[in-house]
Amino acid sequence: MRVLFMGTPVFARTVLDALVHSRHEVVCVVTQPDKRGNRGSVCPSAVKEYAENAGIPVRQYAKARIDGVDDMRAFGADIYVTAAYGQILSREILESAKYGTINVHASLLPAYRGSCPVQRAIMNGDKTTGVTIMQTAEGLDTGDILLCKKTDIADTDTAETLLGKLAALGAEALIEYLDAAERGDIHPVPQDESKATYFPMLTKADGLIDWTDTAAKIDCIVRGVTPWPGAYTYRNGKTLKIHRAYATEEDGGLPAGTVTKADRNGICVACGRGSLILTEVQLEGKKRMICGDFLNGCKLTVGEVLG
Repeated sequence: MRVLFMGTPVFARTVLDALVHSRHEVVCVVTQPDKRGNRGSVCPSAVKEYAENAGIPVRQYAKARIDGVDDMRAFGADIYVTAAYGQILSREILESAKYGTINVHASLLPAYRGSCPVQRAIMNGDKTTGVTIMQTAEGLDTGDILLCKKTDIADTDTAETLLGKLAALGAEALIEYLDAAERGDIHPVPQDESKATYFPMLTKADGLIDWTDTAAKIDCIVRGVTPWPGAYTYRNGKTLKIHRAYATEEDGGLPAGTVTKADRNGICVACGRGSLILTEVQLEGKKRMICGDFLNGCKLTVGEVLG
């Protein structure tokens, strides 16, 4: 099958790599325009770098629905595939190819529609998630479900590690679907709107720790916002980023946010229920450190309150 692929970040690159190594042909890659780095350097997307190295034609449109319709159609693709592309597509684009446009979405739809399904699933304490191959419609992740694959969320998964797992699973599901579509073995299932959930994009505020929450909930939030926007609290008016931590049932009977222990094994902070052990932190203006090294230069004391 001739495929026109649309994607931008590392998640999409994993899916594209699977396509390139399948028996299907990638005729063109569409990705977001290059971004400017902090020092003015040009930063191409992960997908663009991969496609150029693989010798695949690349297109970048400021607005694909305006600039890309005829150009993309000229490649004669049988199907358009999107994976974290980052633009809303017009009906004209969605219906340009014989098999329309399908999307690789990192949740089990209709749950977690929107742009941050992986992060939100971890933050909400879910134990399972998955990927959905869906027929793209004009609504936000509302199209028919074509294929789903499930996976567990490990207690140690961060948004970064889980996204990597789902990218590989999504790639596998995509190839499986394309093979089935060629055979005419397609069975679309409409989504159950009564079960649909949507969560907005993450902001920096999502990483601010509320120590009155349970330790288990805070642990989920820390992992869900890693690596971005990152979990943080405050110490003496300065931001203290929490890169790694884990929850325990230990309860020192002290107010939430109070440091109950601080040694080379970590910084123990009382929560609404249980305690959170911080193992890797970064104080504003300083380097990221494991807590043993952090405490060598920062005299954090038991009884001190964070937040």
